[in-house]
Amino acid sequence: MLNVEIDKEKGIAILQPQGSLSESDFHAASQVIDPYIAENGNLHGLIISAKDFPGWESFGALVSHITFIKNHHTQLSKVAVVTDAKIGGLAEKIGSHLVSADVKHYPYDQFDSAKSWILDG
Repeated sequence: MLNVEIDKEKGIAILQPQGSLSESDFHAASQVIDPYIAENGNLHGLIISAKDFPGWESFGALVSHITFIKNHHTQLSKVAVVTDAKIGGLAEKIGSHLVSADVKHYPYDQFDSAKSWILDG
C-alpha cells in the first residue's frame, strides 16, 4: 500500500509506502497528484518517506513505478527520499541523472529537513 497526501499549502506530495508496492498504488497516486498538478501547474516537490524500502509486489509494479516517474518528474523541481534503506543513496546518485528534478537522500529521522530543502529557494 502507498499512502499519498498533498500538502496543498506548500505544494508537496508525500508518499509513504507500507508494504510491497503494487501497480494499483501508482495508479492511485496519480489519481491524487494529477488533479493538483492540473489545477496548480506543478508541485514544489515530492517526499518519499519509508524507514525501509518495501520493494515491489511484481515486475508489473516496477514498470508502473517507472511509468509514474516518467509521467511526473518534469512537473516538480525536487524529490527527497527519506529512508534508512541503502536504496536512498542510490536513488540520489542515479535519480539525478535520469529525472529533471533534483533528488536528495535524507535519513528517515530527518523528514523536516527534507521538507525544508524542498521549500528552500
